[in-house]
Amino acid sequence: MPDAKGTEGPDTVLVGVTGGIAAYKSCEIIRSMVKEGLDVHAVMTRNAQEFITPLTLQVLSGNPVWTETFHLTQEQEIGHISLVDRSSLFLIAPATANVLGKVAAGIADDLLTTMVCAATKIPVVFAPSMNVNMYQNPITQENIKRLKGLGYVFIEPEEGDLACGYQGVGRLADPQEIVEHVLSRLEPKDLQNERILVTAGPTEEAIDPVRFLTNPSSGKMGYAIARAAAQRGAQVTLISGPTACTPPLDVTLVRVRSAEEMRKAVMKAFPKSTTVIMAAAVSDFSPASRAKQKVKKQDASLTVKLKTTPDILFELGQKKQDRLLIGFAAETQSLVKNAKEKVEKKNLDLIVANDVSRKEIGFQSDSNQVKLIGPDGKVSELPFLPKRILAHRVLDQIEILRSRPGKKGRR
Repeated sequence: MPDAKGTEGPDTVLVGVTGGIAAYKSCEIIRSMVKEGLDVHAVMTRNAQEFITPLTLQVLSGNPVWTETFHLTQEQEIGHISLVDRSSLFLIAPATANVLGKVAAGIADDLLTTMVCAATKIPVVFAPSMNVNMYQNPITQENIKRLKGLGYVFIEPEEGDLACGYQGVGRLADPQEIVEHVLSRLEPKDLQNERILVTAGPTEEAIDPVRFLTNPSSGKMGYAIARAAAQRGAQVTLISGPTACTPPLDVTLVRVRSAEEMRKAVMKAFPKSTTVIMAAAVSDFSPASRAKQKVKKQDASLTVKLKTTPDILFELGQKKQDRLLIGFAAETQSLVKNAKEKVEKKNLDLIVANDVSRKEIGFQSDSNQVKLIGPDGKVSELPFLPKRILAHRVLDQIEILRSRPGKKGRR
C-alpha cells in the first residue's frame, strides 16, 4: 500500500484493457486506484480502443497509455519490459476469452500479451468479462484452469444481465471489488497472526420508537482500520453502529444500534481477539426510560432524563490480559491531558487522540490529524493524512507494541 508506513513511494500497477464492452468500467477501476494513491499505467489492445480512447485512460491515470509494442522514437530502453520490472502487479480488466486463450498458449503477438509474458516476477490478475456461452465454453474453462494452475490469479465474473442481451455468468466483477482485491494483493501480510476486533460508527439511544440520541460519527475511521487490517492478513471482526460506510471485503461485520448492543457484541467477540481497536463513538448517555409509543408533540416534556451507558473500553481494560487494547479520544479541549487520563484509567496500550472541534479533521471528514499516546506518556504527532493511510499508521503500532516485554499476544 502506498505510504502505509510513510516511507515507501506508491506502488506501480499495470492495467491491461482488452476489447470488450466492459472496457468502459476500466475507467472507474483506474480512477479508484489513482485515488488510493497507486501509480497506474494502462495498456490497451487495438480492439479496446474501439470502446474507449487512450486519451481517456491517460487523463484518468495521469500517465501515458501504452498501445504499440515499439515506440522507437520514444524509448532508449525496451520500455514495455522495464515497466513490467518496475511494477508490483499486473491487472487485466476486462479479460476477454481471446486474451485468456493467448496467454494460456504462450502467444505474445501484441503489446499486452508481450507484457504479460514478461511479467514472471509479479502477480498477474485476470478479471474476465464475456458472453455467458463464451465463458462456459469448455476451451475457455480449460484455459482458465491452466492459467490458475500456473499461478495466475482470477477475480471471478458475476452473474446477471449481460450487454449482449443474455443472462448468466460473465459480467465483469464490481469495479470496487476489483480495486479492493488489488490493494489486498499489494499489502504485506504482516498481521496474519492477529485476530483484530474493531468497533466503528456511532450508537443510537432510543427516546421512543422514532427518535433517538446519537452523535455525528461517520464510522469512516473504524471502517478504514478494519479494511486495512484485512488487507494485511488479519482476521477481522468489525462491530459497527449505524453508518453509510461500505463494508470492507474479507471482514466479519456485526451491526448494532445501541451502546448496550455494542457492549454485548464486543464481549462476545473479545475472547477470540488478540488486538482490540475501539474506534466507535459510543454514546456516553442514553434516556433513562424509553417510551413505548411515539411521544406526541403536544404531550412531550422539554426534559429528557439521562443515564450513563456502559463504559465498554474500561471494562475491556480490566479483562485484557496479554491482548493489545487501543482506544480513541475525540476531544474538544485539553486533548493531550484528557487522552493521557484515559490511557491510565482504562489500561490502554495506545490511544489515538484527535481534536474534533477542528472542522477539517472532525466527524464526517475523510482525513484526520492525530496524536498517538502510550502508557509512558510519550506523544507522537502524525501529520494530516487521509483516514485510509492513517489506518495503516495505527496498525503499524501493533508490531511496535508486540515487541514490548509481556506483549506477545494470544495465538
